[in-house]
Amino acid sequence: LMCRGLGSSASRPREDSWLKSLFVRKVDPRKDAHSNLLAKRETSSLYKLQIHNVKPECLDAYNKLCQEVLPKIHEEKHYPCALVGTWNTWYGEQDQAVHLWRYEGGYPALNEVMSKLRQNKEFTEFRKERGNMLLSRKNQLLLEFSFWNEPVPREGPNIYELRSYQLRPGTMIEWGNYWARAIRFRQDNNEAVGGFFSQIGQLYMVHHLWAYKDLQTREDIRNAAWHKPGWDELVYYTVPLIQEMESRIMIPLKISPLQ
Repeated sequence: LMCRGLGSSASRPREDSWLKSLFVRKVDPRKDAHSNLLAKRETSSLYKLQIHNVKPECLDAYNKLCQEVLPKIHEEKHYPCALVGTWNTWYGEQDQAVHLWRYEGGYPALNEVMSKLRQNKEFTEFRKERGNMLLSRKNQLLLEFSFWNEPVPREGPNIYELRSYQLRPGTMIEWGNYWARAIRFRQDNNEAVGGFFSQIGQLYMVHHLWAYKDLQTREDIRNAAWHKPGWDELVYYTVPLIQEMESRIMIPLKISPLQ
């Protein structure tokens, strides 16, 4: 009996170690940050996504104010930034404005623009007046995926879909690997506008921006992807990476470079 007891206790640490090896995930050491592995290396652009929830009775006045002031910032040569697009949400959250800015030169460019705007009296008044029209606002700083199209101005009329994905922490590299292949299935109709991932704000967020002529065209293009060999497999592998997802259908304002 004593021998059996000793043998049992001596083998238990080895059993525990073997069991732990089944459940403990080994992490491969990476020599670079996710942002450097996934982002475009040939550019150093930083993007800012602004989402404003506007008081319903103020949306027309808000749009009018933005269309008067935002082009002045966008067209100012001394500001290293550009307005990529500005929209109102059509389907999704109502009475919502979405703005996407590009800062050429990354964080130093962002700091330069913010510093100059603080000295700009017209912009200070604009922010004060705009603030009275808002229920809430949030922003994120984004980088663009290396394998996505560069978001460039386009003629309209188009509707835009912003698909936002909250990924499980630790899955951004997997997402990038799958979508680097998946994006080729969605290029035939020039609907892919841009793909981004968050750096500051809500983390592990991915945003895909698409353009369609109308809702029926959107439906037709999305259905056609399922007939392409390989698309279903990529969807199968990416869905488990997602915690939450949201789709906004958006209409561009008159000043938006993306029409």
